Amino acid sequence: MDATKQTTDVLVIGAGIAGLIAAGELRRAGRRVLVLDKGRGVGGRLASRRIDGATFDHGAQFITTRDPRFAAVLEQGRQKGAMKEWCRGFAGGVDVHARWRGKPAMSAVAKHLAAGLDLHLETPVAALHRAGDQWRAETTTGRTFTADAVVLTPPVPQSLALLDSGGIILAPEMRTRLAAIEYERCLAIMAVLDGPSRIPPPGGFTPADGPIAWIADNQLKGISAEPAVTIHATHAFSIEHWDRNRDESARALLNTAAQWLGAGITTFQVHGWRYSKPMRVDQFPCVVVSQSPPLVLAGDAFAAPRVEGAALSGWASAEAILSPAD
Repeated sequence: MDATKQTTDVLVIGAGIAGLIAAGELRRAGRRVLVLDKGRGVGGRLASRRIDGATFDHGAQFITTRDPRFAAVLEQGRQKGAMKEWCRGFAGGVDVHARWRGKPAMSAVAKHLAAGLDLHLETPVAALHRAGDQWRAETTTGRTFTADAVVLTPPVPQSLALLDSGGIILAPEMRTRLAAIEYERCLAIMAVLDGPSRIPPPGGFTPADGPIAWIADNQLKGISAEPAVTIHATHAFSIEHWDRNRDESARALLNTAAQWLGAGITTFQVHGWRYSKPMRVDQFPCVVVSQSPPLVLAGDAFAAPRVEGAALSGWASAEAILSPAD
């Protein structure tokens, strides 16, 4: 058997929430499923990072739910010790909606959903080709994966680039729809402090104006042993500073945040989210590019944004493969 070539029933490209939910549903239905992701870990924007003794959530900050099916997933995660309720409002405003966080951090949510799946990390897909009645994914690591069906969950521009690289032609109307999906960018600053911040409980809020879209105290949030602040820049600031010196841009944001920090900064790092969140979403929960062999696009840009939207899209993509339309 050639170790560089592998065949499966369904290939899921992308180990974010949409991909993990789709893969889990397909696996429970008895399909052989492989999940490929270019990153070193699962979760996509459900991302956490350690700097010295501090821990940061630097992508999605919390999860909300209104869908009973997704609420059941969160409850199961709570029972397994992978997540917990953080709060029910910020800056003194309380409402009925629980904000959930990962336990110990947001990446734990994705690790919980990935349990039992056949994952291939650090495996970027370079091209996707039609191969008779199957699909063939070629990776930059020299491996080839052949599958009867594919679920594509990267941000839509990346998925379109994969289709283009394999010469997969979309109907003009579908191409126009998908090409119109744009994403906000976000520069995320992770700063370790030498003392407690002045951010009020429960540890996060959105400033009324200025270049900061969100600021959070990871220690107050309950995920960091040391004072550690996450700052998300607005889309406008991020676009303006995307190609500039990242450390200089970070210092500008930290200066703006000084009134809420209340302590010295011992070190900081910057991460750029090119596809932070969709500015608008497609009307359908997933897009079937091909019925035979099945090829489906999914993610938080379809039908509903945020983490819950990605999960609902993952379920929709699995259903499209398990019960194809006539």
